[in-house]
Amino acid sequence: MENPPSTRPRRLLARNWLVAFVPVNAATSGLGVALPLLILIPLHGAWTDVALAAGLFNGVVIVASMFWGWVSDRFPTRRKLLLLNYLGFGVLYLGLAAVHTHAELPLLLTLYAVVGAISPAGTSASNLLILEKFTPSERPSAYASFQLMSILGSVGGLLAGVVWLDENLALSPFLILLAALAFASVAAVWFGIRDSPHPRTTRHVAADPAGLASRIRHSLAFHGPVPFFPVRPDLSRAGWGRLRRWAREEAHHELPLILGASFLFNLTSNLFNITYTPYLYAAGLGASSIFLVNLANNATQGLAYPSSGTLTGRLGANPLVREASYARSLGYFAVAGLTFVPLVAGAVLFANLIAYAILGAAIAFYSTASSILLFRALEGREAGTLLGVNSALGGIAAIAGAALSGALSVFGSFRWAFLLSAGGLLVSLPLWAAAAEARRRRIEAADGRPSPPAGATQRD
Repeated sequence: MENPPSTRPRRLLARNWLVAFVPVNAATSGLGVALPLLILIPLHGAWTDVALAAGLFNGVVIVASMFWGWVSDRFPTRRKLLLLNYLGFGVLYLGLAAVHTHAELPLLLTLYAVVGAISPAGTSASNLLILEKFTPSERPSAYASFQLMSILGSVGGLLAGVVWLDENLALSPFLILLAALAFASVAAVWFGIRDSPHPRTTRHVAADPAGLASRIRHSLAFHGPVPFFPVRPDLSRAGWGRLRRWAREEAHHELPLILGASFLFNLTSNLFNITYTPYLYAAGLGASSIFLVNLANNATQGLAYPSSGTLTGRLGANPLVREASYARSLGYFAVAGLTFVPLVAGAVLFANLIAYAILGAAIAFYSTASSILLFRALEGREAGTLLGVNSALGGIAAIAGAALSGALSVFGSFRWAFLLSAGGLLVSLPLWAAAAEARRRRIEAADGRPSPPAGATQRD
């Protein structure tokens, strides 16, 4: 098995035009925190409303990702898609800034759903643009540079929220600032990016380890991972027949176990992250402090990310993905524990800064290791179709996480949401171990000779 794709770029900017992705990532990161706060504070909404917004957004993204994948394959105009995406963000953020009362909550939900409808356009276009403009040897560093630009933008957007809202300025003007950042990316794309004369399709992204890893790591809202790929399901009789044959063939393969573990990770992450901002607000933290907690998460993720590829190669992808999942579940338990102890605002802030920072580091290691395991399981197979299955499961997990968060807002509590997140993630650990053992048995059967125990083969 080839080494994991590098997560540390040879230089910060593989190409100068990659800086175009910094402002828009600042805008989307800022919105991921500002939108639930907009619902909770000026609109006087509830945790249920936040969960509803996330559920609608994720549902729209699922359908839209199929459409934009189809568009990307048939109309190789990456520049136009990026311009459409970022210009749309700017206009929609201005629309969200104009929402001021609870009676306008349906308008907010509608605008946010439209944000979800255009979001995958930029995701598909940016990944394909890098695939088309860099040689195979340059791509790992290029995708790593792209990811770092995304992280820098995300950190910048959250830092802007900390500073802006610490001055007791309203959320609506902050959304105008986010719109200006999106427009800045429009200008950077307009003047700095041109389409490649050698277009590729979304299937090529699935076949490239660095591109796959970058696509899986991309998250859109509420800091919840949603691994979307363009999927065009075949609902014919022949399509169902192929699905049944695939299910029989997969009975002895590690891929279903990996998909199951990833589903649990996405489900628990969405449940936790959608619930987390309403919890912080209910615990007495102000908007600036909530942005600061999210900044701790993104900053530690950014610091951990460059070394994640090296650590994956050193420890092995399967041990690392299990350790990262375990650390993340402990972070969930820690936050659940905070709900048992009455704390003053300063103590609540400090404790959540530590807990969410740990969760940020854990997801950096998890995303790199899990993408390597998924790519390894897809070797010699129809990656596009199987990634479609992964995409569908990711979409189901995103919607289910939002629905479960909404249900617990009515029939449960923050504590139960965090405990369920922690427990559900712990359930994924045996699945990762079973996937390693299934791979060992499959290699042994293919080679016709015994293989070392699963724990001894995970460095490949």
